[in-house]
Amino acid sequence: MITQEMVQQLFGDEVYDRHGDKIGKVGQVYLDDQTGQPVWVTVRTGLFGMKESFVPLNQAHVDGDAVHVHVSKDQVKDAPRMDVDGGHMSRAEERQLYSYYGIEYAALPGQRQSERGGQRPARDDATEMTRSEERLRVGTEQVETGKVRLRKHVVTEQQQVSVPVRHEEVRLEREPIAEGAARGTERIGEAEQEVTLHAEKPVVSKETVPVERVRMSKETVTEQQRVAGEVRKEEIDVDDASKRRRNTP
Repeated sequence: MITQEMVQQLFGDEVYDRHGDKIGKVGQVYLDDQTGQPVWVTVRTGLFGMKESFVPLNQAHVDGDAVHVHVSKDQVKDAPRMDVDGGHMSRAEERQLYSYYGIEYAALPGQRQSERGGQRPARDDATEMTRSEERLRVGTEQVETGKVRLRKHVVTEQQQVSVPVRHEEVRLEREPIAEGAARGTERIGEAEQEVTLHAEKPVVSKETVPVERVRMSKETVTEQQRVAGEVRKEEIDVDDASKRRRNTP
């Protein structure tokens, strides 16, 4: 049996069902309004622990940091969800849970049904304070950094090209005439013969031909940049007035 004196040690304990399967951790402990005895605990169940389910402490016992209850894990998972108004369970809600778990309404030791009111959550006596701090949230945004255009312009440059050219030249060939051959037919005098010579010369013309195609496209390049910023955080100090009085001469 779990008594009122054991309430503080229940917070955060693991809860196991009657088969030894772990259900979850104790979140809240609910006390009977009349007797102050612990009668319910809540545990987180469901996907990612988003559901808080009530587990009866009827026939439950504590073993170290574990609370063993007399119901199954599936029962707890499918238990009706209670929106406890102001942290207090009404009689109707209490009666509905007892009916679901198959527990008589006056089943707890030392309590009569006529004494039953509602259930209220027990409070952890530890004094607590929430400490907060700022953190840098770093993201990215897209900004325009400039525009790029493709342009063509004409540049004049000098080119030199070697071209093979041909030309004709006169070559003299001398052939001796045998003595006595065709004698008497030649006369001494002036004579003239003409030969036309030809030569090639370079002819320059221009034509426009495509030599290259240039495309412009964009690509994303990832690089690491370090950012810095000031953040604030809270620190908690203990101001013990009684200790100051003891140290005062």
